[in-house]
Amino acid sequence: MNLILFGPPGVGKGTQAEHLRDNYALHHISTGDILRAAVKAGTPLGTEAKRYMDSGALVPDEVIIGLVEEVLEKDKQENKGFLLDGFPRTEEQAKALDNIFHKLQIADVIIISLDAPEEELVERLIKRGQESGRSDDTEETIRRRLVVYHDQTSPVLGYYKKGRKVKEINGLGKVEEITDRIKNAVGS
Repeated sequence: MNLILFGPPGVGKGTQAEHLRDNYALHHISTGDILRAAVKAGTPLGTEAKRYMDSGALVPDEVIIGLVEEVLEKDKQENKGFLLDGFPRTEEQAKALDNIFHKLQIADVIIISLDAPEEELVERLIKRGQESGRSDDTEETIRRRLVVYHDQTSPVLGYYKKGRKVKEINGLGKVEEITDRIKNAVGS
């Protein structure tokens, strides 16, 4: 099984990713994690990414996409299913990811789209900020991130609805209830 977990900030992607990873023995792929691992390993793409990171610049799409391709290729060789969390964030990234899937002959990818009302997302993120001490979880910053999500990332869902299986899941309720909804949607 191969999954892409999609949804706005605060909808519970990280929490659900942990449950799905464990339930289905999937390789949880977070672009932040693979960037840090590639930098630590000193791979050619990791070295290139480090130059951007050290200067405070965003790592360009082509570097991130190259790193994702390396990980997906390794997973395919090891016959592992994957769970992409937080990627793709733009339609251009989604198209590049589709090219990788085509190149690696990965056809069975299910998109899980979690959603919840905006006020619920804001409340969750403010609470997370209070509990974890994350300084970026202020109401002003959260609302800006939601605007960016709606402007740049939510169009990816429309792109996916044209050619892939998209399972839309209500992100309200207890963690276990949401996990059960996802499991029912993707089957065992």
